[in-house]
Amino acid sequence: MFTTLVAAALVALVSADGIPDFVVPGRCAKVANQDKFDLRRYSGRWYQTQIIDNAYQPYTRCIHSNYDYSDSDYGFKVTTAGFSPNNEYLRLQGKIYPTKDFPAAHMLIDFPTVFAAPYEVIETDYETYSCVYSCIDWNGYKSEFGFVFSRTPQTSGQRTTSAPPSSARTESTSPYSMTLLIRPKCVYRA
Repeated sequence: MFTTLVAAALVALVSADGIPDFVVPGRCAKVANQDKFDLRRYSGRWYQTQIIDNAYQPYTRCIHSNYDYSDSDYGFKVTTAGFSPNNEYLRLQGKIYPTKDFPAAHMLIDFPTVFAAPYEVIETDYETYSCVYSCIDWNGYKSEFGFVFSRTPQTSGQRTTSAPPSSARTESTSPYSMTLLIRPKCVYRA
């Protein structure tokens, strides 16, 4: 079902506007996920510090998310917010949750108006940083994104000041393709 939805979405994009810039030839990297991932410890506030450009993300600065863990949903209710290129404060709410097909660190992003996509926590210490990989491939093409998060607005932790871990590096996730998000006078809201 998921593959059919992704295929339909990619076909619609290609027929509407041609192939988007973020769809490139290739296959998604097989990355190792965080061992013994603890959903409860991952919950809380995260700030984006580095990103591979993501056309689906309407924010360009001061990006932060609150992950509210729910035992009954076995996943997170997530509120992500930040400022658009036009300096408009935007907020989206959705879910990120594990599926029965993968380990807990390999989750699914489910936000309105955004394609469902994998959310793979490849490394975190839960206290200071998290490195996340997301990729969808279909018929020889892929859409690949990477994120580095920090628990504080000030970049902290071993992975927030350097490249993603070697287990996550592919052509797209090289240190040169990760954009450091500058935080000029950010105001973070709930």
